[in-house]
Amino acid sequence: MNLIGDAIGWIFGGDTGQFDPIPVAIAGQLLYTLIAMVIAGTIAIPLGWFIGHTGKGRETAVAISGAARAIPSFGLLILLTLLLGVLHKPEAAVISFIVLAIPSLLAGAYTGFEAIDRRVIDAGRSMGMTETQVFWRIEVPLGLPLLVGGIRAATLQVLATVTIAAYIGLGGLGQYIIAAIPLRRFDILIGGAILVAVLALVIDGLFALLQHLVVPRGIRAAGAAQPQRRSARQRRAEAIAVGAPAAPPTAP
Repeated sequence: MNLIGDAIGWIFGGDTGQFDPIPVAIAGQLLYTLIAMVIAGTIAIPLGWFIGHTGKGRETAVAISGAARAIPSFGLLILLTLLLGVLHKPEAAVISFIVLAIPSLLAGAYTGFEAIDRRVIDAGRSMGMTETQVFWRIEVPLGLPLLVGGIRAATLQVLATVTIAAYIGLGGLGQYIIAAIPLRRFDILIGGAILVAVLALVIDGLFALLQHLVVPRGIRAAGAAQPQRRSARQRRAEAIAVGAPAAPPTAP
């Protein structure tokens, strides 16, 4: 039996039976992701900018981010559901997604500032810029690519994790995977997995384009005219922003 073919046939067949229609499930998946990302961004991005601008609290932020990344999202979802009660399952799910998103957003915000060449900031100050002007005219624009990289990583993590919210009955694309197992409807199960993967790839592609577009025009032009090796600081900052282990410093 061609399970992949059956899954694709189910996707385009339009008959989801007892499940939500596919557009409704996709909308639910995106809605939970959007809500969690907006709340997490409101918390993490200003805090990350403060850390990157002042240099204060970096060690604490790194420790908190590392600890938050180690929390199993499924276990946190179940724990919060039990603590808040079954009447507050959406709130429990959103809180668990927020906890998952904050580390990448926080890291992307402060590493974006840390990756900036200090000579550029010193030049701005020597020209008479105030700290507010340095922040908004130099640090934020130059740090935006890494921030978008952090948003990209956090969004993909949350989008994939929203799938498990179907375990507590919140719908989304995960309902096809969770509910199809006891029914032994492998076409629906594989179809749901394909939909999650395709949606994640589309979102990732859009963020990759956005990450390219937010690079200041002058930086893009200079990079195209004279490619330069990234500094060790920039490589470590990019690794931290996406949650990957940074390579240890090497001797010049």
